[in-house]
Amino acid sequence: MLSKSQARAFFLGGTVVTFLIFIGLTIYSMAPGNDQSNHQNITDQVIRGKHLWETNNCMGCHTILGEGGYYAPELTKVVDRKGESMIKAILMSPVPWAPNGRKMVAYEMSSVDADAMVEYFKWIGEIDLNGFERVVSPLAKDKIKE
Repeated sequence: MLSKSQARAFFLGGTVVTFLIFIGLTIYSMAPGNDQSNHQNITDQVIRGKHLWETNNCMGCHTILGEGGYYAPELTKVVDRKGESMIKAILMSPVPWAPNGRKMVAYEMSSVDADAMVEYFKWIGEIDLNGFERVVSPLAKDKIKE
């Protein structure tokens, strides 16, 4: 059993060590060589695509980087999986897209808006995921067919 002074020293010592580790990891993660955000490739098209993503509430159904709804497919690497022309066709279609019985709204986007969405998806797809090829929602893991 520790005395009060030993317990206080143990607590303060642990707090200082933990704080120093936290500061060290913060400095390491903020170093320019460790940046994985791909921010240097953000263009006006990417910004427009992100704005369209948000205003159309795409995250209500889809996920990007594991964040969002689990109703529809994960879109982090969608350009690699489906290709630009398929994505544009879906976004520009006047008919609701309904694969596997799940219906997506027919957005009937213009070619300019669809191009912006594709640029946004391409930018997201180029983010360094630390070796993870695909970010998958917890509910969809059992449905993946590789």
